[in-house]
Amino acid sequence: MFETIKNLFRMKDMRKRLLYLLFMILVIRLGSQLPVPGVDKDFFKEFFASTSNDAFNFFDAFTGGSFTSMSILALNITPYITASIIIQLLTIAIPALEEMQRDGEEGRKKMTAITRYVTVGLALFESVAMTIGFGRQGLIPNINFFKGLVVVVCLTAGSAVMMWFGERITEKGIGNGISIVLCINIVSRIPSDIGTLFTNFVIGKKPAMAILSAIIIIAIILAVIVLVVILNGAERRIPVQYSRKMLGRKLAGGQSTYIPLKINTAGVIPVIFASSIMSFPGIIAQLAGKSGGTGIGSKILAGLNSQNWCNPRQIQYSWGLLVYIALCIFFAYFYTSITFNPLEVADNIKKQGGFIPGIRPGKPTSDYLENILNYLIFIGVVGLIIVVIIPFFFNGIFHASVSFGGTSIIIIVSVILETVKQVESQMIVRNYKGFLEK
Repeated sequence: MFETIKNLFRMKDMRKRLLYLLFMILVIRLGSQLPVPGVDKDFFKEFFASTSNDAFNFFDAFTGGSFTSMSILALNITPYITASIIIQLLTIAIPALEEMQRDGEEGRKKMTAITRYVTVGLALFESVAMTIGFGRQGLIPNINFFKGLVVVVCLTAGSAVMMWFGERITEKGIGNGISIVLCINIVSRIPSDIGTLFTNFVIGKKPAMAILSAIIIIAIILAVIVLVVILNGAERRIPVQYSRKMLGRKLAGGQSTYIPLKINTAGVIPVIFASSIMSFPGIIAQLAGKSGGTGIGSKILAGLNSQNWCNPRQIQYSWGLLVYIALCIFFAYFYTSITFNPLEVADNIKKQGGFIPGIRPGKPTSDYLENILNYLIFIGVVGLIIVVIIPFFFNGIFHASVSFGGTSIIIIVSVILETVKQVESQMIVRNYKGFLEK
């Protein structure tokens, strides 16, 4: 990785791309500080400081703090992420979208255009819901139709601009634009969270206790990062042997290769899906002003709030953690089933004259791949759950109260590793071009 970074600065074209990325990061962070006209920024901060709704904390972590400050980029790229997931799921259900996805570059352009329209539609819907919900609670002073329209336009336009920023980073930067924007948002929250940890557990303590607490905090963070790196890079390689064929007067083929199956087959998608479903009722209740009370509805919302999990004083609410784990397992199997088709892979191997040693082509190969895939999904989702639960445990036991957790660390590590791979591939292509020109 360090050698890749050194070579990155040596190449003029790559330096320009890196500088463009840094410029876009600066613009995004500046935009995150610009408040929406007509909104009391301080009132919003006080409101979110007083609420214990974890749904908004999860949303704020993905927007880099721009949500709680109610900036023009408050929605950030969350509508785009939601739209991308929706389109990806609909691709399996709608044959026209599936055919469009397979239609090469032209099909991908159409899919991108559809995703953009869905993003703007979701941003508009979320902006209207937030304006009405917060307006009823008095968080937008002296709200009227014109002021509400200004807020809706600003939030919707801010989300569209963030989508455009991500695409420009992909085109003119070092690639992986939307993921890099999300990673930047999460990283921007980490310094304040680290400061909160040290304020609560290190500063003001006795020297021996302070040192021990600092070592434990650093060790836990490093352990989670190492586990995520292992989980992200681990794969099972299925050997494939291709038979030799006569092409004219020569024998061709006969090479050996493998099918790489990642241990964490679904990536961070199960966690994002599960977190979104768990936080959705809390957001609706907060916007509707129904978050208070002591009835059964309030108890359900308390169980869905991750801040109440693993808390010895409120252990009855930890049932929400069990629901969260069940959702992660379900979405891990569900998402993998729609992104990897063992039967299709087995048919492709058979058509190309290949076979897995010891396994007959066709249905037996498909069954073999499906059994291995189910085993890998289970291992991957167990590792994923461990990474995610560690922050919940320490938040519940020690009241750490940080916005970043296992989900954030998984996203950061995955984006960094994927970006490094893209940079390496771009540099290899440029080396080949230079060699051919010579």
